[in-house]
Parts: sequence; C-alpha cells; structure tokens
Amino acid sequence: MKNFDVIVVGAGMLGIAHAWAAAKRGLSVAVIERSRQAHGATVRNFGQVIVTGQAPGTMLSHAQQARELWLDLAGKAGFHVRANGALVLARNADEADVLQEFAETRMRQEGYRAELLSGREVARLYGGRLAHHCAALQGHDDLQIYSREALPAITRYLAESLGVTFITGTLARAVEGGRVCTSAGEFQGGHVFVCPGHDYLTLLPELFAPLNLEVTRLQMLRAAFEADPIALDRPLLTGLSCVHYGAFSDLPSALALREVIQARTPMLLENGIHLLISPTPYGELIIGDSHRYGQDAPPFNDEAVDDAMLDLASQALGARLRVLERWQGVYGAHGPAPFSVMAVDAATTVAVMHSGVGMTVGLAIGERAVAGTLGR
Repeated sequence: MKNFDVIVVGAGMLGIAHAWAAAKRGLSVAVIERSRQAHGATVRNFGQVIVTGQAPGTMLSHAQQARELWLDLAGKAGFHVRANGALVLARNADEADVLQEFAETRMRQEGYRAELLSGREVARLYGGRLAHHCAALQGHDDLQIYSREALPAITRYLAESLGVTFITGTLARAVEGGRVCTSAGEFQGGHVFVCPGHDYLTLLPELFAPLNLEVTRLQMLRAAFEADPIALDRPLLTGLSCVHYGAFSDLPSALALREVIQARTPMLLENGIHLLISPTPYGELIIGDSHRYGQDAPPFNDEAVDDAMLDLASQALGARLRVLERWQGVYGAHGPAPFSVMAVDAATTVAVMHSGVGMTVGLAIGERAVAGTLGR
C-alpha cells in the first residue's frame, strides 16, 4: 500500500485546486483519475473567470480570491490567461436598465471593480464594430483561461515542480478513513479529498442521494469569422446573462428583463440560452451556451439551439461566422448551494460544484478546504 499525506480523487478543476493547495504546503500528494486526462467540465467550458457576475457574499469572495490564485498559477505553470476583464453588452434599453441599476446600487455597495460605458463609449471600441449596442458594463477583474491547454499545463507543473503523483486510468471504487480502494490497488492518505465532478454514483452514493442532484447539459461551439475578423481581447456577454448570473439576476430590472425575454423570445429561456463569446489565443471564438437539466445528460443536440446561439453571436459581433467544432458541456446542478464541501469522516472530504462556475471559484474552494481541514 502506498502512503501519501493527501490523496485527491478526480483531476478536474476542483481536484487540481485541492492538489495544488496541498502540494504548495509541502505535503506529499497523489491524484487518482479514471481517465488519462480529465475531460469533463474543466476542459469543455469557456475558461471564463467571471468575478463581476458572482452574487455578493460567499460567491464574490471566492471569485476574488480565485482570481489572484489563477494569476499566480498561470505565472508558475506557464499557460495563457487574459487579465483585462470582460464586457457585458446591452443590446436594448431593457438590458441597459439592468446594467444601470447594477452600477448605481450593487456595484458601489459591494465593491465590484467595474464601470458602466455609454453607447458612445462602446462605439469607440474595436473600430466601431460594437456600435449597435446602447451601453456596456466593463468588468475589470474578470479573467479568461484557455481551458483545454491550461489543464495539461497545470498537471505538468504539479508533477514536475511540486512532485504530485498522478495515477491515471485508475478508478477509485471506495473511500473510507483515508484508505482509497482502486482498480490499481489500495492507497492510504492522511486525508482524502473526493472531487468526482457530476458522478454521484461511483463513490459515496449514500451521501449524494438525499440531495436529489441533477446535471445540466450545454451545447457549445468553436467558430471563426468568415471575413473581417474583430481582434477581440476579452470575453463578451450580453444582457441575456443578467438573468442568469447572481450579481444581477435578483435586481428588479433583471426580473423585468426576464419577463420581456419570456414574451418576445421564450425559446431562449426554455433552453437556458445566454450568449457568451470567448476569444481563443488563436483568433477563434468559443460560443454558447444552453442549459438542459435532468438526472442524465442526453447525447443528442438540438440544431435549433446551435442556430439560435450562432444568430445571437452574429448579431452581437455584426459578422458572419462559420462553425469549426461542436461539443457538449456538462456539470452538476441544482444542489443546496452553488457548491458543497462535505466532511464524510475525519479523513475524508467531498467537494462538488452545483453550478457552472467551477473555473471562477474552484481554486478558492480548494485553498479554503485544505487550509480549513489540515489547519495549515
């Protein structure tokens, strides 16, 4: 039996966060992952660290801490990160009202680092290509990571520089009291952090069953400009996101906006569509997304959903786009909070996301869980 100070089950965002937090404290760490490389929510996303979109309190605090951790980790592991914020574009007066209310109330009260841009100021951006929008909120703390390259880079850094042992292609079958039974034998840890993503059946199903957890499936696209590309240097969102993100969604103007969307384009709400556009380091665009909730993630995409997202992106950018790649994202949803950190026994802690902001808050969850559990 091999012994480690800390064992982490799962090499996705939360698993990596716990492994890094433990390893940089000088502890011996092993990460057990069923795949050769985690390929769940951590690599299927936009890579957006949307600090400005997080609800006041716990989520905003976690996002602010995670931002600093991302910048530190990017410098050490050598992966691409954009640190010049994001833009939430108002397509009409109803969306502008939400941004205005946020700027005049919550932004000042809670200390969000952002500023409201007038239509004239928006028109000066990117050579006037966004001039058909009437306002925008520029968030200064938002980051963007290119997820599919960041995760391998972080894994290499943890293994080569901090001595983390990665045990891949290995299924963890049971966890109790620091002992992890796997398809490659047994391992013993001073403490075990279980980060199973949206797998609620393989390990500790009795813990998850009473929570009635669901998953959400997303449709996402990678696209390119057909001609005359815009040199985007930050992610773009629209007012559609204001009915989704906690920083805005409970404001009176956001509730009114939801009613307008329901009356004019109910298909967007029915499919949970709110436009996000993230530029890759290679001049392409990651576009999405939609949300379909249930106990499982059906494998069949709805072409009408992809068409709606492409239309929204084309309208926002004032440009024609061609699709390069399509995929499904999936993550845990509808839990008791946006995330849960649960003690199973004195040597076992479980951490799972119940929302799609693992990239935004995951590093802070791992840092706080390790510090709180191990007392260092």
